Amino acid sequence: MQFKKPGHTFVKSHTFRIFTGAFVWLVFISLLHLWVNGEKGKRRIIKMGYMPVITNLAAPLLDKASREKGDFKLQAIKFSSFAEMALALRSGDIQVAFIIAPLAIVLRQQGDDVKIIYIGNRHESTLVARKSLGIHNFADLKGKTVAVPMRYSGHNLSILKMLEENSMTGQVKIVEMNPPDMASSLATGSLDAYYVGEPFAAQTLKSGKAVLIKYVEQVWPGFICNLMIVRGAFIKKDPEIVRAIVEGAIRSGLWAKTHIKKAAEIASEYWNQPVDLIEYALVHPQGRVRFDMFMPKESEIQYMADLMVHFGLSKTNDIKGLVDNRFAKNANLEKITDFDSILILRDEKK
Repeated sequence: MQFKKPGHTFVKSHTFRIFTGAFVWLVFISLLHLWVNGEKGKRRIIKMGYMPVITNLAAPLLDKASREKGDFKLQAIKFSSFAEMALALRSGDIQVAFIIAPLAIVLRQQGDDVKIIYIGNRHESTLVARKSLGIHNFADLKGKTVAVPMRYSGHNLSILKMLEENSMTGQVKIVEMNPPDMASSLATGSLDAYYVGEPFAAQTLKSGKAVLIKYVEQVWPGFICNLMIVRGAFIKKDPEIVRAIVEGAIRSGLWAKTHIKKAAEIASEYWNQPVDLIEYALVHPQGRVRFDMFMPKESEIQYMADLMVHFGLSKTNDIKGLVDNRFAKNANLEKITDFDSILILRDEKK
């Protein structure tokens, strides 16, 4: 019995030495890591919410361009729905949102101090139908079910507008569906057609499971799928960062126009989609996607707000204070050469 106490003391002492050694080693490694990566650790993270569609090509390009450059990092965060993205912007979880256009109007009208500061690439949305149905034109959609990203989308407005113009109002069932789910729903037969931003339409066109009904530019020239919004407070607090984001987004599109394959490769890393699918969506037909119509115009947003009232999606067409195009107007579009030239930071400006 008398020998248990010394033994017990030895175990406690041995354990203490192990714990102390491990703690010292952990502190050493942590300090070494801080010394090696100290500068990177100081970088501010600006979070950008987006959906993986061609109109938001700037999101992954800006993320990659800012990885090792400057005193802030532009982190692209992929969302599965625009509603979730809107909530994230409201709560401050993200600072930038590449969001579907009519939803920006809704947020403003609900009292959120959001600003439209950049328009994503245009003419990249497509209406497709299941091939087995034998649908050849818009009129053949009568009695069918068509999916759109959400009721507050340009795609929904466009469908409603086409139905009205073709005396088909109320003759097509319109359902809301997250874009990533549309292709599989069409393939399994639970959906007849869908209207969405690329490359989700190209997915079924390329596989031969769908037929083309309309390219969006055929019915709505200059169509805006997604645009970039930030809160007014962010502009007031960090105008230089907002400038860099808008300018970088514009420059990334102009760079992508002449570097389609490379842009598709970068997007593929972030979107988990095949490179050939993204490239297909960017060039079919050739010259379809417009990278140069980035300027937010109040007249275009007003037209969209008017349509929302017309089709009962909003009670007011008020968009006062929503559009802020000063950063797009003053963007430096010179010397866009290699990928590293996309993002111009403060210390690089002359």
